[in-house]
Amino acid sequence: MNLILLFESDFIASDTAVISDRRFQHIKQFYQPVENQQLKVGLLNGDIGRGTVTGLSEQSITLEIHLDNTPPPPLPLTLLLALPRPKMLKRTLQTITSMGVKQIYLINSYKVDKSYWSTPILQDHNLREQLLLGLEQSGDTQLPEIHLRKRFKPFVEDELPELAAQSRALVAHPYNASDCPVSAPVKTTLAIGPEGGFIPYEIEKLQATGFDAIHIGPRILRVENAVPVLLARLFPV
Repeated sequence: MNLILLFESDFIASDTAVISDRRFQHIKQFYQPVENQQLKVGLLNGDIGRGTVTGLSEQSITLEIHLDNTPPPPLPLTLLLALPRPKMLKRTLQTITSMGVKQIYLINSYKVDKSYWSTPILQDHNLREQLLLGLEQSGDTQLPEIHLRKRFKPFVEDELPELAAQSRALVAHPYNASDCPVSAPVKTTLAIGPEGGFIPYEIEKLQATGFDAIHIGPRILRVENAVPVLLARLFPV
């Protein structure tokens, strides 16, 4: 936890917050706080600053809050990610969030097991938990938005053209693809398929929408590894 995220519900006054949940347990274990110690804090979807310890008990910590810095800028990216298996989804969402992605579309694909769409991880509160962990890791406060799209063809035909308009539209694909373009802070829409990649039909549909197929080398990576590699190659993160 490189940033202690604060919520509006933590505040008992305009400049005073009390924390008593898992964040307090983490602070207690790893920071060993004392009176007047300063901790890095940030308000969810707000600014970043410091929290000065003004009170401690066995159940909670009280902080005087001063927020005076903006969070890191987001990546100019809309990410389309074929729904990974549940355990990988948790890790991947944390990675995506920590790298600054703010628009995430979890989409269907032929190789996505139907059972994945029934995982409890897709419930709002479970998705939010993974996003918060990613924000805490990276020192960010801006919560990403996640959109679920269970039908590939209607999404690509009806929604994606407008979504990807006037952007660098790319689909990561290990076969018959061009080299990954150089790093540039430009508006991008990136599609990443399931393990083994999108099937030819899906690649054709994406290309018909204006997407260029790219690869990141001769090795085929797991999704959780391909995501950070692609983002680091495409943007100066």
